[in-house]
Amino acid sequence: MGARCTKLSVCWWPVHLKPSSNYSEFSEDEGKGGIPVFREFGLDELRAATDGFSTDRIVSEHGEKAPNVVYRGVLFDSDRVVAIKRFNKFAWPDPRQFLEEAKAVGQLRKERLANLIGCCCEGDERLLISEFMPHETLAKHLFHWDSQPMKWAMRIRVALYLAQALEYCSSKGRALYHDLNAYRVLFDQDGNPRLSCFGLMKNSRDGKSYSTNLAFTPPEYLRTGRVTAESVVYSFGTLLLDLLTGKHIPPSHALDLIRGKNFLMLMDSCLEGHFSNDDGTELVRLASRCLQYEPRERPNIKSLVSALTSLQKEAEVPSYTLMGISRGPAPSERVLSLTPLGEACSRLDLTAIHEILEKLGYKDDEGIANELSFQMWTNQMQETLNSKKHGDRAFRAKDFGTAIDYYTQFIDGGTMISPTVFARRCLSYLMNDMPQEALGDAMQAQAIFPQWPTAFYLQAAALFSLGMDTDAQESIKDGLALEARKNSMN
Repeated sequence: MGARCTKLSVCWWPVHLKPSSNYSEFSEDEGKGGIPVFREFGLDELRAATDGFSTDRIVSEHGEKAPNVVYRGVLFDSDRVVAIKRFNKFAWPDPRQFLEEAKAVGQLRKERLANLIGCCCEGDERLLISEFMPHETLAKHLFHWDSQPMKWAMRIRVALYLAQALEYCSSKGRALYHDLNAYRVLFDQDGNPRLSCFGLMKNSRDGKSYSTNLAFTPPEYLRTGRVTAESVVYSFGTLLLDLLTGKHIPPSHALDLIRGKNFLMLMDSCLEGHFSNDDGTELVRLASRCLQYEPRERPNIKSLVSALTSLQKEAEVPSYTLMGISRGPAPSERVLSLTPLGEACSRLDLTAIHEILEKLGYKDDEGIANELSFQMWTNQMQETLNSKKHGDRAFRAKDFGTAIDYYTQFIDGGTMISPTVFARRCLSYLMNDMPQEALGDAMQAQAIFPQWPTAFYLQAAALFSLGMDTDAQESIKDGLALEARKNSMN
């Protein structure tokens, strides 16, 4: 029964042969800008990514009190940081409609969007997974800033990028955007504004979905209960007001000031002297047109893109400079928090591995099926148990050559199956400078017990010994993912 690995099997197993669990891989077919293609996730995978939906992971404006909670998660199969929106139990009663909507939105790919990369629909759970934007929301930077107010040039850039995002969505047949507001605008690692893809999900087939303060709701929604493309333009007008004023003021109040020629009272006092009156007047005019009572009198998104393009200032200055934020690397790497065994295997510290395996004993073998006939019990069991006992004694005494011989007798006897014996013989092979044989035993342990992190950590140790560091790191990640999954279920 002992396994031996050819060079070919060593090369392909760690990368392509995964445990028989709900974990699935990103497609190698990356979308525009390296964004993963849309896929469905397993609920266990998302639990692991969020430490069991820990409150420490919540990034929603109202925390865990929000009806639909957003978490910051890390996907273990790619180390990608993502935003995970978990809907309340009643938001999407029809699973087919949820999947159809998510898949349609998941086909969109634009640098102006926080793109949707997946969904989960299991039981009554409905979750969306998107790119994570590390520099918070427009509401934070406009209304609750700490060090400096947003500069005029950046406010115009936000308006243009949002208009471009909406124009793109409209061109792809997704003209409706629900509840467009300053909390739906996010900033990426370069400080560029992006529109959250979550608002593109429509949970009714006739457009009857809108959830915002009635003071900011398009007037036609109050009459008909329906959202149209023109309603989105109205909401865009409220965002222009936010950018102008640095406050979230009701559109009716703003229109009264505009009609009374008092529009300069709208302007954020922090911006005084930092923009021309002509530019301010033009942005007020655009906001006023977007906020017209009759939908047909509002401009279309394409004309707004054209008008805002002409207002751009300091176009050559990066957004992170205008925003006054540090430009860090994309949040896609994890500092692995390894268990002692994972840490020892990553360092290839064979002495530490031996101590840990000896301390763990055979407790992980509990529950492994060993169906034995009466014949085996009477004629072969004692001999098999004696082989294991002698192997354990040699393993404890660090006589690894003898341990290999006795553990081989136990395995070849075929009367019992023990992943721990394969793990112990694996380390014994490593101690005797036989890494390829060690990898074979770690793979056999995985085949017996696919959810066992120890098997993956030992594969990593063998792969490090073979000089296959990239594959070894992948095995470490697989072991860590299984540890996290197990912890999230406890």
